[in-house]
Amino acid sequence: MSRFGVIDLGTNTFHILIMENVNNSSFKEIYRERRFIKLAEESIEYIGLAPFERGLNAMIDYSKILHDFNVENYRAIGTAALRRAKNGKDFIQQVFDKTGVKIELISGEEEARFIHLGVKLAVESTDGIDLIMDIGGGSVEFIFYNKNEVLSASSFPVGVAILYNHFHNHEPILKSEIEAVEAFLKTHLKPLEKEFSKYSNIRLIGASGAFEVVENILVKEKNGLSAKASISEFLTLHEQIIKANHEERHCFEGIPSTRADLIVVAFLLINFIIQNADIQEIVVCDYAMKEGVLYEMIHNEI
Repeated sequence: MSRFGVIDLGTNTFHILIMENVNNSSFKEIYRERRFIKLAEESIEYIGLAPFERGLNAMIDYSKILHDFNVENYRAIGTAALRRAKNGKDFIQQVFDKTGVKIELISGEEEARFIHLGVKLAVESTDGIDLIMDIGGGSVEFIFYNKNEVLSASSFPVGVAILYNHFHNHEPILKSEIEAVEAFLKTHLKPLEKEFSKYSNIRLIGASGAFEVVENILVKEKNGLSAKASISEFLTLHEQIIKANHEERHCFEGIPSTRADLIVVAFLLINFIIQNADIQEIVVCDYAMKEGVLYEMIHNEI
């Protein structure tokens, strides 16, 4: 049986996922792990010494995992932080020198394509319009689609590490900082206004990042790889989170300590989309880019 692996080097988290092709029609998950690396902890423009070392150590461990599971067919995908950081190429070279793993840098548009592939595996299409929102540290991908086709796919440099480093300077976050975040998003997400005006009754599908917190707190029952969350309950939770200080967020049940710093700006970002688009429903999804990459790898092999 063939084994396939993918390493997803995100701005906040590194993931490794290994799956096995059982009989050309079904696949078995063999191994999954994530580590919070926070490459943009100091700046999205330059990977600091500590996150550089964390990332390098994670890749050394991941290369050993690939070896231990006898995975020869794999891809290592670099995204926003490695695209933008001045020393991103140095990180890629050091990973190759120490592990032999070659990291591929992909564009935001290619990232969005893989996210769509992954989400389709987990969320059944309806007759309406779906909007996938994948929140990363360096970028956020938005994919509008229906059951027949992708209507538009775009990537914007408004990730939570960028928002946090630029705007969240006080605890709890100040009203003026919230207004600055909203003004920044209005400017940088202006191309989405045209899409928002085209479509109504949109289902928002959240993949990755802060949507894990939405699921932890708001999803009461889940069957399968996706689940619905109430918009009204999200808006209530949003108010609670933006009013909480750092210590309170760390004690907030359902918020992992690794997300307590960035969750405020992440919720401001989700709320901005809800307020500016005709969002009727929120769905949280377990699958995203790495599952899309693996899906394509496996089906190209069959």
